[in-house]
Amino acid sequence: MTSGTGAGQRAKRVLDVALCLLAVPLAVPVMVLLAVAVRAGGPGPVLYRARRVGRDMVPFDLFKFRTMTPGAAGPGVTSAADPRITSVGRWLRASKLDELPQLVNVLRGEMSIVGPRPEAPRFVAYYTGAQRAVLAVRPGMTSLAFLHFGHEQAFIERAGPRDVESFYLTDLLPAKLAIELRYIREWTLLGDLRIIARTVLGLFSRTGGDHEKQRSDGIR
Repeated sequence: MTSGTGAGQRAKRVLDVALCLLAVPLAVPVMVLLAVAVRAGGPGPVLYRARRVGRDMVPFDLFKFRTMTPGAAGPGVTSAADPRITSVGRWLRASKLDELPQLVNVLRGEMSIVGPRPEAPRFVAYYTGAQRAVLAVRPGMTSLAFLHFGHEQAFIERAGPRDVESFYLTDLLPAKLAIELRYIREWTLLGDLRIIARTVLGLFSRTGGDHEKQRSDGIR
């Protein structure tokens, strides 16, 4: 059974709701504290809504804690020292806690806890027919590709491409999608639990990485 089958989708949904209900008592106080920190870090909304493509090509707004100054304009790829990123936002990005509000997306049925990471419409437009199979399932907060690449900005920085966005489209994105497609083909509930456990352990061991390049809120 793959995660794209009806039975697989129902099983994943039951797991998502059960884990969210278990996580809410712990996550809500943390999110309140993070919201206060974001607000104290400067004017602007606490949450950022990022347009993403979900299951069956249905667009949705992915929730994140805001990490950049309001109305920040400029290139879609930023360095850690970019002045558009707030001090609180830099820490949120390094710890990945800016992604925590996506629990709301999971409860709303737009996302799963585990699944292919959602992309912006501008990148989905470049998917091949085979790659679009990742859109048959709910996107996830974490995924095998996330565990494999970790901070994908480090891969971009090591490659040192002249055109970062072109490198992402031609090299990094296809590699990520290949991993996501394998996940869909080989999906099991036990596999999802293992990915969640590895993600949680990775978050606790993460030390940040201010030297790494980061993609701006406008892209991810």
